[in-house]
Amino acid sequence: MSLPLRDRVTALTAALDAGEGRLPADAVADGRAVLARVGERAALSAEHTVVALAGATGSGKSSLVNALVGEEIARPGVQRPTTGEALAAVRGPGADPLLDWLGVRRRHGLPAGPGAAGSRLVLLDLPDHDSVVEAHRLRAEHLIERVDLLVWVVDPQKYADAALHERYLRPLARHAEVVVLVLNQADRLAPAEVDAVLGDLRRLAAADGLPGVRTLAVSARTGEGVPALRDLLDDAAERRRVAVARMTADVEVAARRVLDACGAAPGRRRGREDGGLPALADALAEAAGVPVVVEAVRRAAVRRAGARAGWPPVRWLARLRPDPLRRLHLATGAGAGRRGRGVPADDAEPGAVERTSLPPAGPAARAAASSAVRRYVDGATADVPDAWALAVRDAVGVADVADDLDRAVGGTTLLPDRPGAWVRVAGWLQWLLLAAAVAGALWLAALAGLAYLRLPVPRTPEWGPFPAPTVLLVGGLLAGALLALLASGLARLRARGRARAARARLLAAVTRVARERVADPAAAVLSDLAVCREQAFRAAGDRGR
Repeated sequence: MSLPLRDRVTALTAALDAGEGRLPADAVADGRAVLARVGERAALSAEHTVVALAGATGSGKSSLVNALVGEEIARPGVQRPTTGEALAAVRGPGADPLLDWLGVRRRHGLPAGPGAAGSRLVLLDLPDHDSVVEAHRLRAEHLIERVDLLVWVVDPQKYADAALHERYLRPLARHAEVVVLVLNQADRLAPAEVDAVLGDLRRLAAADGLPGVRTLAVSARTGEGVPALRDLLDDAAERRRVAVARMTADVEVAARRVLDACGAAPGRRRGREDGGLPALADALAEAAGVPVVVEAVRRAAVRRAGARAGWPPVRWLARLRPDPLRRLHLATGAGAGRRGRGVPADDAEPGAVERTSLPPAGPAARAAASSAVRRYVDGATADVPDAWALAVRDAVGVADVADDLDRAVGGTTLLPDRPGAWVRVAGWLQWLLLAAAVAGALWLAALAGLAYLRLPVPRTPEWGPFPAPTVLLVGGLLAGALLALLASGLARLRARGRARAARARLLAAVTRVARERVADPAAAVLSDLAVCREQAFRAAGDRGR
């Protein structure tokens, strides 16, 4: 079922709004003009059907108007141009506002007839479309755009005139329902010649985009064919459908221009669905120094574990080494997500952007990031018209995203606030073993002191073949050293896992930047394109493609 005119107008309006600034300016201007004309015509008399007789100088329009109304209201002239201002033959009251909108001042009232001949009709005799006076041509073109039914009057000599077909009939392609081609002066031709000329006229009209257009042969001088043309006009006035048909055709043509500017609907496009965004994020992560941060996370995790699970007497050595993350001004715990940096929130000025100490991306990394952005945009706009592709590039912009990337890296939680449970357990064990070693050492020292003072030495218990204090001292030292070695190995293993987890979080943060700065702006423009195409297709109706 064909879409109603009101829905077509709504759809064309939505298409033009979505394509504003991306569609060709003339297509938008023409579409807005069509919408304005349709709105104005729809607000005027729906009872009257406006029929215009258009034609070239000498085609006999005025004589044909006189023959149709049955009286001489238009005066055919001998000089050229003959018709400088439109004349309206009006049947039925209430047409004045419509004629004011059309800009027709010369008006002649017609009596109402019986049946279809009594329907309300406005018959216009237009200025010659090939007049040597430019003002006459402009008046004719102004009315050709606004009337409901166009009757093009041609003569046997100039029916194939290139100006008629190229300037007037071809722009009316898709308007066959509201166009009638009338071959006047048919009395000058033999019957076989009339048929041949009408056939050729239909062929030319079909080439102009008006297949199936109605054609008649008449003679204003002899009256041949005039009753048939009069009946056609009366029937159109009685049915009162040509006004809607004309407006519908105008909207369809404007919608088709929008569709052409939108291009064909693309197939599956590379982009977020096809891995374009991950590839872009990887390149931006490289430019943001994510590999440097990941390595710092690994070393910081090893340092933290060593400071908690190493042999207590030498733990201070681990603490002497600088924290790799703090050197980069990166927070490690959950506070990073809140503060965005490794400094207290109270120390930061509102709105200030505190950069991390990451080394700036080198030329190779920046070039790789720029190339990734271009590849993403090229993939997203592979099947998009040039104007829309440029709009995508403008929306993405060329601004440096270094600050956004630095902020994303600085706001990412890299390590948990507390070390793992195994580190805490190992730390307690280390203190316990150290206490055992100290106890053994003190015990042996006490025994040595008693022996030195030649005091009675109590019996020393033995654990296996060794005295208990020796076992405590040596066993505590050896077990502590062994535990430190095991903890170091486990810390390095766990640090790689921490680094992988941090890389995943960093990549997610960089992906958000890529989405917000590149993917989402591009998607917004492409969404407008999809809306523009979809609404233009609806406005074009069943014959839109």
